[in-house]
Amino acid sequence: MQFSDFAKGSLGMIALLFGGEPALPQTFDRLEIHSFQSATPTNKQFLTGEANVKPALLSAELRIPKPGSAKLPAIVLIHDSGGISSSHDRWAQALNAIGVAVLVVDSFTGRGIVRTIDDQSLLDPGAMMIDAYRALALLAQHQRIDSSRIAVIGFSKGAMAAVYSSNQRFRTLYGPANLEFAAHIGLYTPCYVTYSDDPRVTGKPIRLFHGVADDFLSIVPCRAYVERLKRVGANVSLTEYAGAHHLYDDARFVSPLRLPFAPTPRNCLVHEGDNGQLLNSKTGQPFDPAGDPCIERGATLAYDGTAHEASMTSVKEFLTTNFGLNR
Repeated sequence: MQFSDFAKGSLGMIALLFGGEPALPQTFDRLEIHSFQSATPTNKQFLTGEANVKPALLSAELRIPKPGSAKLPAIVLIHDSGGISSSHDRWAQALNAIGVAVLVVDSFTGRGIVRTIDDQSLLDPGAMMIDAYRALALLAQHQRIDSSRIAVIGFSKGAMAAVYSSNQRFRTLYGPANLEFAAHIGLYTPCYVTYSDDPRVTGKPIRLFHGVADDFLSIVPCRAYVERLKRVGANVSLTEYAGAHHLYDDARFVSPLRLPFAPTPRNCLVHEGDNGQLLNSKTGQPFDPAGDPCIERGATLAYDGTAHEASMTSVKEFLTTNFGLNR
């Protein structure tokens, strides 16, 4: 197993204790490594609720921000197509700093995946949504966690799991009994798939953040998705950042990185057909995430400090209000 930048940051405290390099600023009191069972369905298996699917044993890192016995709010963090990175570490530190425990789920290593940027068919979004629900069940059993105050945040591919886990149908199929996420947060979410009954959500707040200049995942379908939910009275909002590109919160891309051959669904519109079939909405043919005619090539990854700071501030204020935290 390879250590990510995130894991290296976590081990910094140990290095400091034994005379190594200085650690990152401590924002947690206790760190725990958990494993849990999940599943790896195809899109069709996920959408039809098929029970006999490939199992997966995954791991997650839980950062508990405060000592004591008091119950804490928590958030499940679902990474993007590149896996866990230093960007997610910074989010974990920021959320720990306001008193929220953070469970960072690794959806890739236990499945033998390094990244899916070049081939999104390596792992369908439904599998990561099941990961999110299983992580919710795990946290709800923890003696330090308040099961009524567990949110989920996702980035890019992981944002699809974070946002669409608000869907009542998916929650019924895969969520823990008598338990649901308290809030759903997505950064640069893939919104190009319209599922059957996708406006039928749990009623918990949904918050999306997206760069207008994102040429990897277009903001346009997210505007349509939010409008569909608003028409049925859902508590949902989309915050737009003019000029911001994909991964605008990732400081590794202070110098913009152009990926000329990266496949992108920015011009795809997909909907759920009969028997769990995903269809290209323009052609009516089965959608192939690895080589559909709507898939284009070339995208930009670029850090935007203003958008990063604004979205992090908004998320912290949102959780502070919804979790009843003292500033």
